[in-house]
Amino acid sequence: MPTHDRRTARPHTTRSLAILLVLVVALAAAACSAAGSAPQAGNPGGAPAPGDEVSGGNGNGDQPANLADRMIIKTGEITVEVPNVAAAMGRVRALVLELGGYVGDSQSGTVGESATLTLRIPADQFEEALARIHALDGDVLSEATRDQDVTSAVVDLEARLQNLRASEVQYRALLAQAVKIEDILAVQTRLDDVRGQIEQLQAQDKELTGLADLATLTVSLVPGAVQQATGNWDPGKTVTDAYAALVGVGQGVANGAIWFAIVWLPPLVVLAIFVLLAMRFVPGLRHRRGGPTDD
Repeated sequence: MPTHDRRTARPHTTRSLAILLVLVVALAAAACSAAGSAPQAGNPGGAPAPGDEVSGGNGNGDQPANLADRMIIKTGEITVEVPNVAAAMGRVRALVLELGGYVGDSQSGTVGESATLTLRIPADQFEEALARIHALDGDVLSEATRDQDVTSAVVDLEARLQNLRASEVQYRALLAQAVKIEDILAVQTRLDDVRGQIEQLQAQDKELTGLADLATLTVSLVPGAVQQATGNWDPGKTVTDAYAALVGVGQGVANGAIWFAIVWLPPLVVLAIFVLLAMRFVPGLRHRRGGPTDD
């Protein structure tokens, strides 16, 4: 009977050892992938910070040699002084739609104040957008453009994703073979961790790809000297304000008359009647009113 127990337990022991061995290998592969995807100090997102130039190969010969295949993030800012800010905003919105882009954000004030528009334009239309804005009725006060090469960052993200997906396949195979509860929990924990890393890297890859596909151009429109001088003058508003002031004056006079009629007029009438009666019936006051008499 003891011999029968050892023979029965041996297959389970062998399977557990095999699962443990594959788990160790998968853990090592996942650790390598996690170490490679760990963000550098000062850049918690793992992706290159704005303004950082990412160039050169990764040593594996995976970098595209053709410049047209490289991923470049184009950004820029331009400030234009225009005679009419509202009309210029309309033309900028129209041209960005013609180029296949859209206005991501806009800020505008009242008449005579500046406005800012953030344009998202296809990367291959970036120079055309700048040329169209230069052609606006106005003067360019400032302009700045930047090109950020993120090709190596995208290639590195894709390599990490490939390694993590391979680890995910191994963990799923282990999960299907696991029998013991502790083995199932250990493999499931590692599988969830790998899935989290994959989703994080996919989000970074999508963000970089989106920034490379659509350039960002910030356009600031400032009013010219003539619009600044006349921008705050509104004849219609002046007439409305004057009419409102006239109505306010009339209301004030009417309110004063009502207060006088209700609060002050009755006491004054009573006082006048009292004075007249006093002058009529008091001898001294009547004599004083009639003046001196001859003896």
